[in-house]
Amino acid sequence: MRTGDDGTRLVVLRGPSGAGKSTAARELRRRVGRGVALVEQDYLRRILLREHDLPGAANIELISNTVRFALDRGFHVILEGIMPAARYGAMLRSLHDDHAGRSLFYYFDISWSETLRRHATRPQSAEFGATEMSEWFGQAGRLDPVGERTVSERLSLDEIVRRIQREVF
Repeated sequence: MRTGDDGTRLVVLRGPSGAGKSTAARELRRRVGRGVALVEQDYLRRILLREHDLPGAANIELISNTVRFALDRGFHVILEGIMPAARYGAMLRSLHDDHAGRSLFYYFDISWSETLRRHATRPQSAEFGATEMSEWFGQAGRLDPVGERTVSERLSLDEIVRRIQREVF
């Protein structure tokens, strides 16, 4: 089922917890301006539904429906979250295949040590730490065949956002 139109853009940012996806997504949206919907996996799953990240969980369909709703109304969409390929892959591939406009997927390839360093600077560091994060680390996995582009830990926030903005918008 087609979604969006030739002019809409879908940007998906995935990778480990603490990699900088949310920060990059919010900054990208700020720079692009109005007309961009920000869909955060953590907000829909942890805050709105308050559910665990399990196969077939309700948040997967909610994410898909939210993205499609925004695209169908002419919004560009930035979707961000860990979204492990094993659980979210089918939904993400469907969004990629169904979107009439340009879709670009980015994987934040961040080392464990850098993930921990970045996490220590976040408010969530009071909610969960290295023990919980070690269970999640590496779960995202690469998503084929959507052509995910790699975001290196060597890039600054500004470099990441400028790159995505240049490649997508």
